[in-house]
Amino acid sequence: MTERLTIALAQMNQRVGDLQGNAAAMLEVRRRARGCDLLLVPELQLTGYPPEDLVLKPEFLRRTEEEAARLVAATAEDGPALIFGSIVVRGGRPYNAMIVAEGGRELFVTLKRELPNYGTFDEKRVFAAGPLPDVFLYKGVRIGLPICEDIWLEDVCEHLAGQGADLLLVANGSPYELDKDDLRQTLVEGRVAASGLPLVYLNRVGGQDELAFDGSSFIVNPGGELVVQMPDWDETLLVTEWERGGGGWRCTTRADHGLDPYPADIYQAMVVGLRDYVGRNGFPGVILGLSGGIDSALSAAVAVDALGPDKVWGVMMPSVYTGSESVEDARECARLLGMRHDVIPIVPAVDALDGMLKEQFAGTTAGLAEENIQARLRMVTLMGLSNRFGHMLLTTGNKSEMSVGYATLYGDMAGGYSVLQDVYKTTVFALSRWRNSTRPDGALGPAGPVMPQRVIDKPPSAELRHDQKDEDSLPPYDQLDPILVGLVDAEKSVEEVAGETGVDLKVVADMEKLVLRAEYKRRQAPPGVKIGGRNFGRDRRYPITNAFRTHRA
Repeated sequence: MTERLTIALAQMNQRVGDLQGNAAAMLEVRRRARGCDLLLVPELQLTGYPPEDLVLKPEFLRRTEEEAARLVAATAEDGPALIFGSIVVRGGRPYNAMIVAEGGRELFVTLKRELPNYGTFDEKRVFAAGPLPDVFLYKGVRIGLPICEDIWLEDVCEHLAGQGADLLLVANGSPYELDKDDLRQTLVEGRVAASGLPLVYLNRVGGQDELAFDGSSFIVNPGGELVVQMPDWDETLLVTEWERGGGGWRCTTRADHGLDPYPADIYQAMVVGLRDYVGRNGFPGVILGLSGGIDSALSAAVAVDALGPDKVWGVMMPSVYTGSESVEDARECARLLGMRHDVIPIVPAVDALDGMLKEQFAGTTAGLAEENIQARLRMVTLMGLSNRFGHMLLTTGNKSEMSVGYATLYGDMAGGYSVLQDVYKTTVFALSRWRNSTRPDGALGPAGPVMPQRVIDKPPSAELRHDQKDEDSLPPYDQLDPILVGLVDAEKSVEEVAGETGVDLKVVADMEKLVLRAEYKRRQAPPGVKIGGRNFGRDRRYPITNAFRTHRA
């Protein structure tokens, strides 16, 4: 048995379905890791994670196996043994797998046993579960290769330890969510304590539809010491040294990269999610309605930081209800960010619709219909520009509004992506204050303020009627958001939320009605980056037609 090992850890981005591109990226990293014994890359690095129903397409499986075979053959070139994630088909069933290749040969294959089937995960839909895995013997070292969810339950690590494993190398595809770093490390420390084995936790980075992957890979030695913390969000290749002593194998490398605290982590998730969504879907940039309000100001800042000011286009579309301060604030946001800014009044279009509907609306009271017409005319304007010039329409609504349906279907809800979809309004304020004082690492936008302080200070308003304020229709956001966290994220009853927040029971019950009534709207909303533990979309799948309420009036 060798007494030393050099293991390279590649925290990589992926592009789902880009088999050749993902394979080429792995081979390039392998060349950079020449001289190491082993190179570990993330879960399903060949196919991209999560592949979702691509796994149900036989041609995708066939091409994946062909590309995996070519990748294995390419390891005939000098370099470390490559441990990569792919899909293998056994007995006509697809498995999430890790393949070890060296010298142009396949040395070992292990299959994922524990398939997550909660939240954003539904692997049981597409993959078969593997058996309890064997250890991989390399230069006399017995290596366990659990795959992501395999370590979230006890059986696999316990089994590998019982099989005499010396260390555990775990490839992951674990998306970002609030407080996930602490959860992962607590979990791994528990597995290390139970098995007595050092554990490498390697995660991917980058965006995939509504998921942002933060990397944040790390190593815990026996005894629970965190000896390596890799950076979050960035692709990184780290060479680690390992030695066998009287107490078994330990990582001797020390690396400590601080992880983003709140709210920087949320902001980076939005940047990464938008950057990869826009870039990989071939859009030349984004266009958004720049209203002079805080949601559009923050969305514009995220877009500029993700894509650069030359790829972000803001349009102010004033009506007769738009205040002069809003016009000024939108212009100043664009100036601070260095992005394009146009002003296109919707007054002529509103007048035209008033004339078109005059006969049908005669004898009725003006109200919500007229307000929503304004929002929908803005959508028509933005989509016209999007269609003509190719920019993706960026939606600017936040989670508080989406929860209670305080948004216009086919109006301000229209678009191709939303960075605020899973961000409550109180967090929007926190992020805006933070970005005005801090330029994130890697941001393509400017240092210094990105919006006027007045945008943060003034009461939120949709400005669809005279002197309108959000609080005319909703509780104050510092009261509303804790209610929504309880009802939506924690799935608590009206009585429980009222008891915990101190808010009147009727108010909480009314908010529950609004949340459930707005389900049909959310089903038609664009995707947006997941931030919390219960985002609208894959995390939360409620029936649209639903008579159940937790509060019995």
